Order: sequence, then structure tokens, then C-alpha cells
Amino acid sequence: MKINVVGTSGSGKSTFARRLAQQLSLPYIQLDALYWRANWQGTPDDEFMEKIRKQLASHPHGWVLDGNYNRTKPVKWQEVECVIWLDYSFTRTLSQAIRRAFTRAWHKSELWPGTGNRESFRQSFFSRDSILLWTLKTWRSNRIRYLADMQNPAWRHIRFVHLRSPAQSEAFLQSLSENRRSNAL
Repeated sequence: MKINVVGTSGSGKSTFARRLAQQLSLPYIQLDALYWRANWQGTPDDEFMEKIRKQLASHPHGWVLDGNYNRTKPVKWQEVECVIWLDYSFTRTLSQAIRRAFTRAWHKSELWPGTGNRESFRQSFFSRDSILLWTLKTWRSNRIRYLADMQNPAWRHIRFVHLRSPAQSEAFLQSLSENRRSNAL
């Protein structure tokens, strides 16, 4: 099974995608880890697309891909079977993003191994590059874009799963667990 988990920053897609990958015994691939280099430098698009291709090709039997990056759709959705969209309310998404930013800044933990990238209070709360500002800017546009993608004939080969709340997401994971136990998956 080849799955892409998408949603606005702060929606919980990384946590959900890791749990899903573990539950399905599939490799977990995070687009942010492929994109970000040391000192918060992004990877040029041609190199980024090649990294994605190589990662996906190295797991021909399936994977759980975590991340949006709209420009990567022609690569990541070429063989994807299912897109799971975490589409939580604006209030829920923003509050989760704030908690995450605070926790990351407080603990100063490296976000992606080998990059040295850590969030700070200044960067998270008082910068033009703030992840919180990004969440504010993209929540609405992501909803419009993913609703359109679900209707787009170019993506008719994809099964879209639209989860509107953490309770729906939990129920979805629980149903997979029950299906695996009964060998129905």
C-alpha cells in the first residue's frame, strides 16, 4: 500500500503517519526530512524531486509518505494508492501548531537528524518565517486545494480518505487494526 498523509502544518500528520506506518508495517518517509538541509536551507526542486523518487522506489511494496509540498504531486502521487487528508478545524490545527512550536522551542531538539535545525521561540513566534504564520496562511488554501484534488480526474486512481477530526482519525486507525486482526486488509 502506498499512502500519502497530508494536512496543514500542525494538523498532526507526522504523528498520524508514523502510527499508520507502524500499524501497517510500512516504511515511514517524511518529506520535510528530505527537503530541509542544515541551517534551514531548502533543497533545490530538481534535487528534492530526485530524493523523493529514490525514496519511493527503494520501497516498491509500499510506504507511508508524510507531507504536502504541492509541487511534488506529479512525483509522489504517480503511484500513490491512497491520500489521507487530516482536515481538522482551524482552531484545532492552530492550537496544535502553537503547542508543538512551544514544545520544540523549549526542548531545542533537532527536527531532522544531521541538519542541526531546531526551532526557537523567536523563530516560531516572532519571525516572518514562523511555522505559526505558515499555518495561518495555508489552512484555508490547503482546504480549497485538497477539495479540488479530490474531484480532479488526473487523480482518479487515488482513494481519498478525508478525516475531519482527531476522533475520526483514531477510529480510522482502530478500524485498520481490527481489519488486520481479521486478515481483511
